Amino acid sequence: MRKSRLDPQPSADPAPLDSPPTALAKHSLVVAGHRTSVSLERAFWEALKSAAAEEGCSLAALVARVDAGRGAANLSSALRVFALQRALAKTRG
Repeated sequence: MRKSRLDPQPSADPAPLDSPPTALAKHSLVVAGHRTSVSLERAFWEALKSAAAEEGCSLAALVARVDAGRGAANLSSALRVFALQRALAKTRG
């Protein structure tokens, strides 16, 4: 399992709230000791923030958990898949 460390307050280049959900927003993070930027559509960041709130953890903690289990996938893809799987699970059950 890869050890991850994320800045407690990732810096963000947020899309304006009135922008479409497909607008990209970039968050700069330190993952596994390396600084990286993650660009996701605003809709995915909102889904991840909701998931973190529902699970009672910070967004940084949620991203760290996804990062630790992502295998060879890139972090942006792993976060999108996590959000999609969570949404699908909600519709099924």
